[in-house]
Amino acid sequence: MEKENKSKYAGITVLIIFYFAILGFMIGFNFQIDKTGGWYQQNMPDLGGRQISDITFTDSLTGYAVTPFVSGSDSTFILKTTNGGDNWFFALKQPGSAGGFRQIQFINQNTGYVCGNFFKKTTNAGINWNLVNTSGIFPENMFVISNDTIWLTDSEILTGGIFRTTNGGLNWQKLDNGIFGSSWPNKIYFINSRIGFASNSSLLFRTTNSGYNWSQVTNNNGFIDMVFADSLIGYKTFDSTRKTTDGGLTWIAQKRPKLNAWNDFFKFALINKDTIWGVGGSILTALGSRGVLYKTTNGGLNWGYQIPDTVNININNYYLIDFLNKNNGWAHHTNNKGVHTTVGGNDTTIYTSISNNITTLSKEFTLYQNYPNPFNPVSSIKYQVLRSADIKLIVYNISGKEITTLVNKKQNSGEYSVKFDGSNLSSGGYFYTLFVDGVRIDTKKMLKIK
Repeated sequence: MEKENKSKYAGITVLIIFYFAILGFMIGFNFQIDKTGGWYQQNMPDLGGRQISDITFTDSLTGYAVTPFVSGSDSTFILKTTNGGDNWFFALKQPGSAGGFRQIQFINQNTGYVCGNFFKKTTNAGINWNLVNTSGIFPENMFVISNDTIWLTDSEILTGGIFRTTNGGLNWQKLDNGIFGSSWPNKIYFINSRIGFASNSSLLFRTTNSGYNWSQVTNNNGFIDMVFADSLIGYKTFDSTRKTTDGGLTWIAQKRPKLNAWNDFFKFALINKDTIWGVGGSILTALGSRGVLYKTTNGGLNWGYQIPDTVNININNYYLIDFLNKNNGWAHHTNNKGVHTTVGGNDTTIYTSISNNITTLSKEFTLYQNYPNPFNPVSSIKYQVLRSADIKLIVYNISGKEITTLVNKKQNSGEYSVKFDGSNLSSGGYFYTLFVDGVRIDTKKMLKIK
């Protein structure tokens, strides 16, 4: 009997070892049964309908988010997480603010900056935020090189321009040489202390001597976002995704996956010169619109995309993204919903069977860029129809919310133009989409300025 029990226990032991071996094999090779399991949802606190305008993380646990200007009597928030985004709390609540925050940037674990109508700084990881004097500048965008050297842009007609401090904000110098005329820049990016870029929606300028002189980069619109891996290789997005290998002198358009819904880039997250993430697109599934994340691992020669979710998360677009390394990343809508990965996401796939019908239709229908662009407050949108079809032309805000339907009827072949009046809309970016017989043909951006 004793021998029998020993044999029985030996068999159980072997079985346990076998199962643990299988488990170890699965873990060792990062085995995933559920391909969408690489991402999980995270929610921020209820912000009373306010949106998130920017996020950043300083390590795998510590991150920050800011809210933009809504109205003069509204509150502005800086949010912080210390557990990787699973929970957020208010690091700053600024009631009755005359302006919100568009951007947040940290240069180390403790020192960070926010800009909007105000420019503030923390030196203790967001515990306290102190107002930095900007001498009447209303910063729309910033690029912080160091504690001492900071760049700001201001797009106000009377006070606007490009400004630099080299003493941490004690003094500011206007360094734009009047290059933009009265349409001041709203974006700024620097590779290093000497080489940088500034843009509005239609013009891109480059400096190689710390802003004392600027030259226009021809045949290029401005940028929504820009990142550089080194002094030569960089990426920007506006009407297309473009790459430079000569420090921004020339930019080459890159092909990106064709989607059957939104197909835009709003923001990049750079891992290295070959691996870049992007957000802005969405795809139509049987369950509705779902946000996608773009990714390249060969320097933009090919872009694939991931769908973090098709069932449960239900986020129709992502506008903000930040990656610390190849594994730890976050993507967020402008509302309080987002996703997080600690394993580099899920499978990146280039889908080839989605847009055959769209390609055919695109040869028969054309959507043109609105004119003027930027506009204030009226612009014309032109499109061409080569055969009779049901036509819809819809305008959306940057969050994907429908603003108005400009056209919704059957039209014969011909070239059409429709006026869009944005008198009641705030300044900022908008989109307009042409649908033919219920299929999205094209989407273009337009910018309203005041």
